[in-house]
Amino acid sequence: MIVDTINNASRYTSLHPLFAKAFEFLKTNDINSLEDGTVAIEEGLKVIVSNKMGKTKEESLAKFECHNENIDIQFCAKGVETIAWKPREKCVNPNGEYSTEKDVLFFNDEPDMFFQLTDAQFVIFYPEDVHAPMIGEGAIKKLVFKVKI
Repeated sequence: MIVDTINNASRYTSLHPLFAKAFEFLKTNDINSLEDGTVAIEEGLKVIVSNKMGKTKEESLAKFECHNENIDIQFCAKGVETIAWKPREKCVNPNGEYSTEKDVLFFNDEPDMFFQLTDAQFVIFYPEDVHAPMIGEGAIKKLVFKVKI
């Protein structure tokens, strides 16, 4: 997991060939005017734009998730978002089977930590990062880039 601000995004572009394209999308688009929905940027890279009310910790932890085929870059455009996290290697209570269709596996484990993102901050979740986002009060606008491994 990596947590940083958009001002430091260039430090991470060498970690995956599509990271530079994701960060370029953030820099070249008016994020505040983007409407909810999914935008295909190029093969192996899409972004999901959402503007929703924050969830309770319990609601979010009901979908404590990780992915096998994608890396998430989650960018907080507006609001204050709390995210739960735990390394996958420490999760021992799967909640159902892995869905290849949705690329998601859920766990019933307790997170090791919580952290916050605010305007112009992002987190990169790799397959080994189990996470539960969108914890908060009030509206949260975020962009989730799905980067094919």
